[in-house]
Amino acid sequence: MAFRLVTLNLNGIRSAANKGFVEWAEKTAADCIGVQEIKAQAEDLAGRFETVAGLKGQFHLAQKKGYSGVGLYSRKKPSAVIVGLGDAEFDAEGRYVEARFDTARRKLSIISCYFPSGSSGPERQEAKFRFLAIVYPHLLQLKAQREYILVGDVNIAHQQIDLKNWRSNQKNSGFLPEERDWLTKLLTEAGLVDVFRTLNPQPEQYTWWSNRGQAWANNVGWRLDYHLATPGVAAKARRESIYLDQRFSDHAPLLIDYDFSL
Repeated sequence: MAFRLVTLNLNGIRSAANKGFVEWAEKTAADCIGVQEIKAQAEDLAGRFETVAGLKGQFHLAQKKGYSGVGLYSRKKPSAVIVGLGDAEFDAEGRYVEARFDTARRKLSIISCYFPSGSSGPERQEAKFRFLAIVYPHLLQLKAQREYILVGDVNIAHQQIDLKNWRSNQKNSGFLPEERDWLTKLLTEAGLVDVFRTLNPQPEQYTWWSNRGQAWANNVGWRLDYHLATPGVAAKARRESIYLDQRFSDHAPLLIDYDFSL
């Protein structure tokens, strides 16, 4: 009895598909795949990407073309789907989709979420801080009601171990003290679990590499992609892997197997 959950920032679903993402998904035997940065509209998905590897997709797409957008593909049909956080600014950007798999005995959500990047300049960094301020109480409130696993591109490397060049990045978006403190608070006061790190404490475990220089070749990476879970379901995590044999995106797929079934 295992539940395989994958997260991947696609950096464009059409681009990733051209690089073999769909064929890989078919071989991976996942029960659920959370994807971010779909960069497509509903008409682009129609007839091609509503279902991947036998998994039916639920989507939150950005209003702006070629931008953001998240999806959650699942083998089992959800009992309910929540699209968006209820915030006009970020719901327009397509950043949150939650699938609920509730039974008489259990309330469980799987969430695909794409946190803003602040790397393009101060305005986007301020937007990122606004998003963090909104999503924190949302996740806290949700935790009081149900178990969940949030997968996605959080756009924050938490500790020094989570990026190659931590010394030179302390003033850069993604490793700012305020961002790291936010994630620490989420994992302590809010009580969520960084599932990958409970299974793998090793250095040089990265999920994103800049397209500049020889970042990929030299493994100059960042760990930006997470499974963030409530403690009950986090305790069921058994195996993790970062898939590096093929590249579909500037991110790598993060796979975690859990000891439960939907």
